[in-house]
Amino acid sequence: MKAFCIHEPGRSALIECPKPSVGPGEVLLSINVVGFCGSDLTTFRGLNPMVSYPRIPGHEVGGTIVELGEGVDTQWSVGQQVLVSPYTNCGSCSSCRQGRFNCCRFNETLGVQRDGAMTEFLAIQQEKLFAAPGLTLAEMALVEPLTVGFHAVDRGRVTETDIVAVFGCGAIGLGVISGAAYRNARVIAIDIDEDKLELARKAGATDTIQSSKQDLHETLQQLTDGHGPDVIVEAVGLPRTFRGAVEEVCFAGRVVYIGYAKAAVEYETKYFVQKEIDIMGSRNATPEDFKTVISMLQAKRF
Repeated sequence: MKAFCIHEPGRSALIECPKPSVGPGEVLLSINVVGFCGSDLTTFRGLNPMVSYPRIPGHEVGGTIVELGEGVDTQWSVGQQVLVSPYTNCGSCSSCRQGRFNCCRFNETLGVQRDGAMTEFLAIQQEKLFAAPGLTLAEMALVEPLTVGFHAVDRGRVTETDIVAVFGCGAIGLGVISGAAYRNARVIAIDIDEDKLELARKAGATDTIQSSKQDLHETLQQLTDGHGPDVIVEAVGLPRTFRGAVEEVCFAGRVVYIGYAKAAVEYETKYFVQKEIDIMGSRNATPEDFKTVISMLQAKRF
């Protein structure tokens, strides 16, 4: 079968590789749609510290079941269209023992720590499948990146009474915006790109800030009656936005970080204590996040 392979930073090609066989409890998928994630681009550029080469990328999947392994549940059938959770978990590390399988210490994401889905066929455990009746294959491939934002919203304990500011309106930031809007929160989208802010409005942002033209602090103060947002989610990965989240969040507020800053970050740590803020990381997504995003897309709310 054919696959798209990144051989080394800056060099990729279509290759021939063996068609996978299915083991017990696995299904074989014919891959119909795969999203090209920002992390895949980072891998191509040689900037993803979790990747070794050569690597087949791809973890945002819409596919069709073409073969069932021994012992697969009757809920799955040949010809059925499905989407995939691309993560693994060991079941025994500290996070797994707490039931937080999404942040397993030994997680291997498709296309990152192990070869991914930019292939003609993929063998995958049945536990990683989700049915999504009524969604197109392209919408199925959209589910995984949206779940990352939805998980950040869950980590931030967002409710309908909150004002949520989101730094960055790329694919992950749009997931945060739609996730917060799905919980009926008021959402402030922040970016330097007006086209991205327009997408943010379509995804559910009630307010937008073009931070290269508007004063971020003053505008946030105006929009929050001088308090600052209840929750700030950072989805850019720059030191200044990492710091800005802590500086701009309200007293007793919550800050959620997705991904990594591209350089070391220095903080004015007095804000941690004076504001008594909760600072949280957010990694990957849970099965519940997948189910919620599927329901949102089925309801045509994105």
